[in-house]
Amino acid sequence: MAHELTFLEHVIAGGGAGIVEILIMYPTDVLKTRFQLATGSQRPNLVQTVQTMMKADGAGIFYRGILAPIFSEAPKRAVKFSTNEYYKKVFATKEGKLTFWRYFAAGASAGMTEAIVNCPFEVIKVRMQAPESKTLYNNTFDCARKIVTQEGPLAVYKGFEPQLWRNAFWNGPYFAIGPVLKEKMGAKSKVSTAIAGMIAGAIATIFNTPLDVVKSRMQNQKLGQKKYNWAFPSLLIVLKEEGLTACYKGLGMRLLRLGPGGGIMLVTFDYIGDLLREMKHKRQADNKRKHVNQP
Repeated sequence: MAHELTFLEHVIAGGGAGIVEILIMYPTDVLKTRFQLATGSQRPNLVQTVQTMMKADGAGIFYRGILAPIFSEAPKRAVKFSTNEYYKKVFATKEGKLTFWRYFAAGASAGMTEAIVNCPFEVIKVRMQAPESKTLYNNTFDCARKIVTQEGPLAVYKGFEPQLWRNAFWNGPYFAIGPVLKEKMGAKSKVSTAIAGMIAGAIATIFNTPLDVVKSRMQNQKLGQKKYNWAFPSLLIVLKEEGLTACYKGLGMRLLRLGPGGGIMLVTFDYIGDLLREMKHKRQADNKRKHVNQP
C-alpha cells in the first residue's frame, strides 16, 4: 500500500507541480489581470490586447512578474496539499469517509490557509502585471521593496480578505469535484486524472472569478486609493458601475489556465508523488537487504 506523503514530500510534489503549471500557463494569467484591471466601459479584446502588448514590449511582457509566483509556489502548494490532507481527516466521518461536502469543506479550509502564505506574492504579481508597472517598478524585487517602503509592510496583505473568499470558492469545488469525478470514472490513468482535474478546475474558476476580479483591483490600489475595500461591497460597486459581465472579466483566460492548469497540476503532483514513493520504497528495500546481509 502506498504510503502517505510527508510534509517535505508535499513541498516537493506540490511545488514541482505548481512550477510546471506556471511555466506553461503564466501568459494567460498576465492577460487575465490586464482584463480585470480595465475599469468602466473598457472591454479589452484578446487579439488587440496581445498585439498591443507585443508591439510595445515584446513577448517577454507575458512573463513579467513570474518570479513572484515561482518563489511562492513551493510553500503555497505545500500548504495547499498538506493542509488539505489534514482537513480531510478533520472533516471525515468517524469511519474515515468523505462525502462531497466534506471534501468541499476540507478544500475550502486549505485554500483559506494557503492565502496567508500567498497573499504577499499575489500583491507583487498583480502590481508587476498591471499596464503601468514598467514605469513604476524595475523588476520583482524593486516592486516588493517599493511596496513595503512606500506603503508600509502591511501593504503586501492588500486584498487578503477577498483572496480568502476566492481561495475558498476555488479550492472547495476543486478538491471536492476532482476526487468524486476520479471515483466515478473508475480508471486511475493519468488521462482520467487530467480530465478530472480540468473539469474540477473549470467549475471552480466559474465559482470564484468575481472574487478574483475585486482581489486584483484591490491589490493594485496604490497608497491613498481606497475605492475597493471589502470583497462583497466591492462586488456591488463593480455591478453598479460596470454591470454583471464585469464581474467575469478575465474568465476566458482563467478557464484556459485553471482548467488545463488544474489537470496539469494534478497529473504532475501524482507523478512526482509516485516517484517519491518509489524512491522511498527502494531505499527501504536496500536498507532491509543490507540488514539481512549483515553478519
